Amino acid sequence: MPPKPHDIIIVKKKHRAHAGHHGGAWKVAYADFVTAMMAFFLVMWIISQSHIVRSSVAGYFRDPGIFNNEKSDGVMSGSKVGIAPQAPIAIHQVDPSLNERQALEKAGERIREALARLPELKDLKDQIEIQMTREGLRIQLIDSSKMGFFDTGSDVLNAEGVKILTAIAHELGPLPNGIVVEGYTDSRQYSKGDTFTNWDLSADRANAARRVMERQGVRPVQIQEVRGYADTEPRIPNDPLDPRNRRVSILVRYVGAEPPTATAGPGASPASGSSP
Repeated sequence: MPPKPHDIIIVKKKHRAHAGHHGGAWKVAYADFVTAMMAFFLVMWIISQSHIVRSSVAGYFRDPGIFNNEKSDGVMSGSKVGIAPQAPIAIHQVDPSLNERQALEKAGERIREALARLPELKDLKDQIEIQMTREGLRIQLIDSSKMGFFDTGSDVLNAEGVKILTAIAHELGPLPNGIVVEGYTDSRQYSKGDTFTNWDLSADRANAARRVMERQGVRPVQIQEVRGYADTEPRIPNDPLDPRNRRVSILVRYVGAEPPTATAGPGASPASGSSP
């Protein structure tokens, strides 16, 4: 029956439901994840670099201003970032970690203890100096008016000198650090003539100390340099003839440090006279 004119017809349509909009929260989470991964790989890269690179990166974060207006080739090959000329950094001065410094300090203490266990050396304790410096651990065998460590006028170590260097070598051999051995003399005139001078004697004595230490545990690869300074750097500047100017110095350098630039050595102009 057809609808009457006053009847109301209602038409119902079914609408298929759609999923709601996800929003942008996932983008924030993904960005955080990518940032964290980048930081992780950056840290892993820094850890894998040499001590010099790590020190340079640490120096930048301590004082970024020193890298402004730089003109050097930088830390890494291909980089144009470096140190400004007005703020040079000597390559032999490094920024050692606390752990590395403590390791060298402990090595120095072990050497003191080893020497203290040798009663025949008790009278020489004041002639053995062990101290930390900016370059590392420095051990010095210093002559006195009563006792020296070499035969007079030669590079032949006496029994006491050999025992001391043996105890030192036993402690330094296991370390990863490089070693520089230096010889010094006083300004006494050498009696053998002009063909053998302070330069020869100081370098020969440093080499004699190196040979003993290598026989007793120091690895040859640890030796970075052997130097003879003659009488150019006296321990007692006011008295160049003082026997305490005669000494052998063993520098245990921080890992990653380059050998320091020599200021004097056997190739320099010869000094007048030599030390007994």
